[in-house]
Amino acid sequence: MKELNEKIPDPKELEKEIGDFLTKKFGDSVKIVSPFVLPHEAVSEEIENHPESESKINFDLKPEQLVAYLDQYIIKQDEAKAVLATKICTHFNRIKYFQTRTENENNLVGSIKNNILMAGPTGVGKTYMIKLIAKKIGVPFVKGDATKFSETGYVGGDVEDLVRDLVREANGNIELAQCGIIYIDEIDKIASSHSLIGADVSRTGVQRALLKPMEETEVEMKVPHDPISMLQEIDKYRKTGKKEKDTVNTKNILFIMSGAFGGLSEIIQKRITDQAIGFGAKISTSHEKHDILKLVKSEDLIEFGFESEFIGRLPIRALFERLNEEDLFKILKNPNNPIILGKKLDFASYGIDLKFGDKALHILAKNAAKENTGARGLVSAVEQKLLKYEKKLPSTNIKKLAVTYEVVENPAKTLDKLLEIPEDVNWDEDFKKTGIEEKDAIKEYIETNCSHLEEKYGIVLSLSRADIAAEYYCRHITDIENTIKKIKFYYDEVKKTERYFYKNHEINIVLEEDAIDYLIELFVTSSTKFEKIYIKLTNDFELGLKLAREKTGKNEFFLTREALLDPENHIKKLIKNGLTEKNKLIGD
Repeated sequence: MKELNEKIPDPKELEKEIGDFLTKKFGDSVKIVSPFVLPHEAVSEEIENHPESESKINFDLKPEQLVAYLDQYIIKQDEAKAVLATKICTHFNRIKYFQTRTENENNLVGSIKNNILMAGPTGVGKTYMIKLIAKKIGVPFVKGDATKFSETGYVGGDVEDLVRDLVREANGNIELAQCGIIYIDEIDKIASSHSLIGADVSRTGVQRALLKPMEETEVEMKVPHDPISMLQEIDKYRKTGKKEKDTVNTKNILFIMSGAFGGLSEIIQKRITDQAIGFGAKISTSHEKHDILKLVKSEDLIEFGFESEFIGRLPIRALFERLNEEDLFKILKNPNNPIILGKKLDFASYGIDLKFGDKALHILAKNAAKENTGARGLVSAVEQKLLKYEKKLPSTNIKKLAVTYEVVENPAKTLDKLLEIPEDVNWDEDFKKTGIEEKDAIKEYIETNCSHLEEKYGIVLSLSRADIAAEYYCRHITDIENTIKKIKFYYDEVKKTERYFYKNHEINIVLEEDAIDYLIELFVTSSTKFEKIYIKLTNDFELGLKLAREKTGKNEFFLTREALLDPENHIKKLIKNGLTEKNKLIGD
């Protein structure tokens, strides 16, 4: 018999012992399966040690600022951007407002949460937009698929698991998790089917399971019916002597649902037609499907198969438009789009530099539009045209490829020509021409979004600096955000030279904007290190400026681009002009 004071095994040891016993008795036919969603021993520890200062959200975005951010990445969908940006900003600013008030001021009766329902065809950017927003606002965010949920938790995934996932995303900070976003995709798949009784019961059950979390409820951190969870709870009680109740309140968690809602437009059309007949008006059949979706009402969604209580908890609706061929072209042209960047990365992994021409992008957009899957069709369109090149070129010495009209219109034929005469100067000309076209487009994009980028990154983007940024973009596989961040980093590095020069030589130099751009350009085009720039400035100007200080009595000198290119001549001018001014003052 074991002694009473013998060490009690922890839950993991218990789980291992039970697992070994089951294996010996039943072989591999019976095993312990620990659920993916655990009550999180690690999370509990993080909750205890998490600094209280991070509990409150620091949110100060305005709707127009969020729209401007989305405009950099999302083509079209202006109405959806406006709805999402406005209501999401309002939601989090309202939370911030209440955090500064007393408890009595926060107890408003009938407070309505701005949960959002998004509807639109597949491939129009619904999920992408929410991911961008979550990244921008910086609150905990989790995504789930409605088709994997059940109301019991034994099949698929329990709807409360997403709330627990928020705590993990918040590094165990329950207070922060209670201000998170839960995004559920394919919500239309849990609408009840009037023709399938079994499916109807299951789907309605999931809707009802979502009702309380969408409004306000307390969700237990430990998973019900989980033996490991119970063992951990016992172990924690044994160590602390306290029985803690860890719960998450969903009052301030924003729920965003999305789906394609195929068949909803027919329901709306029928309602409109019936109303038109009832009032003796003409029956209008001129609405496009995406236009009809704009007329959606709660009764249409209930007819579609949703419970009225469920729809009542989604008061905000954002409708997405179908993308046409021109929209798909603009997506490919957008310097932040992951499709072209991803394909460049594929080839770069073999040391091959890829550039895309406008005519080729038009062809790719045209082919994608035929698939009728929105932006998703772009991926397959690009892969279909470039797969042969991706297979063949890594085995050759070819390190550059311009994706031109010929490349995508006749992939096999053009590839054969390239492999037959790889040294043909025409290939180099195509690459240079495509590179110039790409750089001009990036420069235009930066100039168009100049105000937003300047405000966000705290750097003046003059025409010359926009050109340098475009050059950096074309030399690296990156997006505009990281490009401007890098230019700002280089700018700060250059400004450090002024401080170092004064610290080491007691001479105050001021680099003019054109001089700063010249040095940033060196960083971009030649990978020059900061130390080398400082050493060169010291070698070129230390002795000369000390002499100029001695002759003129000045200790502040402005350096232009011209001065950096010809330091000796610049020093001579400084001394000459300084002496002239000094003599003039003496004469006066």
